Amino acid sequence: MKIDWNRRAFWQGLRDCSPFIVIVVPFSALFGMVATDAGLDLLQVVAMSAIVIAGSAQFTALSLLQEGAPVFVVLLASLAVNMRMAMYSAALVPHLGKASLRLRALMAYVMVDQVYAVSVQTFEAKPEMPLSEKVSYYFGCITIVCIPWYICTFLGALLGKAIPASLSPDFAVPICFIALFAPMLRSLPYIVAAGVSIFAAIGFAWLPWNFGLIVAAILAMLAGAQVEFWQKRQLREKQLQAKVSG
Repeated sequence: MKIDWNRRAFWQGLRDCSPFIVIVVPFSALFGMVATDAGLDLLQVVAMSAIVIAGSAQFTALSLLQEGAPVFVVLLASLAVNMRMAMYSAALVPHLGKASLRLRALMAYVMVDQVYAVSVQTFEAKPEMPLSEKVSYYFGCITIVCIPWYICTFLGALLGKAIPASLSPDFAVPICFIALFAPMLRSLPYIVAAGVSIFAAIGFAWLPWNFGLIVAAILAMLAGAQVEFWQKRQLREKQLQAKVSG
């Protein structure tokens, strides 16, 4: 399906996602610094950010590589951390699923947490938006997040050794995810999944090579799905009782 780009929607997406620059800049710079300290050269650091475009997975992979974990463990852990991208994609299908395969592939490649969080809230709040506006809006969100990510990763790798350890911007990692996911905890399945993931990650932290993250991710998804299934069953039973009593 051919898309007629909407400049207004593009700039709106860029503006809506612009507050995340405050987080993206130190987050990406931190990765560049840490990756350089871990022994990666400048080209490897930039290539990793350009190919993966997922800060949490990149930090996980880097940590495991430093610990000497086997390659399959590094890949498995990174995949587990990035499982949420599959759920993001499923949530965006009703809004962007009619775009061309080429566009959808590009949107999947550059999808990050910030872009998903902002775009899906906008699409749900404005269901009347045509596909061209949604696609343009999405790419506006991408532009303001991904370009600073690439540039600051490069700068962090290039200048990281000159920055004192006392000024390390590692505060950006937890702040970024709190800002992203706290507003999304609006229903019981999300809250249960978040709670299970926190306690499971802590409880299984003793597992080697960060396998606790994989266990926590699986348990959280199962818990959230079960709560959602229970809620739907309760709703069906109430509807059935209403029909019978009526």
